Amino acid sequence: MGTKNILFAASILLLLISSCKPFYECGQAKPEKKLLVSKRVKAVIDERDYLCKTVEKRDQEIVRLKTDISDLKNEIAGLTNEKTALNQSVNEIEKKYNDLMSQSLSQSEQFNLALKQKTEELAEKERLLQEREMSLDELRQVISRQDSITKRLNDVLRNALLGFQTDELSVEVKNGKVYVSMSDKLLFKSGSATVEAKGKEALKALSDVLLKNPEINILVEGHTDNIPIKTAIYRDNWDLSVARATSIVRILTDEHKIEPIRLTASGKGEYSPRALNDTPEGRASNRRTEIILSPKLDEVMDLLKVQ
Repeated sequence: MGTKNILFAASILLLLISSCKPFYECGQAKPEKKLLVSKRVKAVIDERDYLCKTVEKRDQEIVRLKTDISDLKNEIAGLTNEKTALNQSVNEIEKKYNDLMSQSLSQSEQFNLALKQKTEELAEKERLLQEREMSLDELRQVISRQDSITKRLNDVLRNALLGFQTDELSVEVKNGKVYVSMSDKLLFKSGSATVEAKGKEALKALSDVLLKNPEINILVEGHTDNIPIKTAIYRDNWDLSVARATSIVRILTDEHKIEPIRLTASGKGEYSPRALNDTPEGRASNRRTEIILSPKLDEVMDLLKVQ
């Protein structure tokens, strides 16, 4: 039986019972004294009591259901709040993730850019290094050729000047150059810058070799000992050393047609000795004229300019 039908029947019975003025109301305790009513009335009263209990139970069920509904509403509200909080957390996490991804991409781009720059710099340095190595190889080849020229010139000069004594003339290689050292007794009288006949013979033999080797530059250096000199012509040993170097240059250009552009005259006086001046032998060794022969360095200088 539905709740509405039960309530309707209960209402009818209550009306009937109320008109009969029952001994106790619905919901009151049943009296212990036996009611003196007919069976029909007793049946109605029992039906009423049953309906009253049913209604009471329904009311209690409704209250319980309302309480459950209220609890469910509260639970739903709590769950809704938790869902909102979770959604906010998810949004914050997604934002942080997107920010991190953006930063990561930015850092990756910066890293790739820096790597590209470093790679390009390395490639440029490798290119320059290869160019330097090539230039260095070329320079080594040029120096090797210069050394070969110097060695050959040294050998040729030794053969050309074999007729002179070792205390008059010597030939040696130093620092990539050929030094032809002629003593003053071969070239000059004491205090003079005029070249003697035997000295001219040596210069003639030297010139024959130099004319065949136009790639050789010539530096003529005059040297003296430390014994002071002062004459009407020369103020000191420096003047004398310059005059002697110039005299030899004049002979090489005027008599033997060596190109002047290849020649340099220099006087060192007593300031570049090769021995001590405290003995006659040492002073004799210092009184000399050095003719320094070196291959032209134009090719070397061109390579150095490229560097």
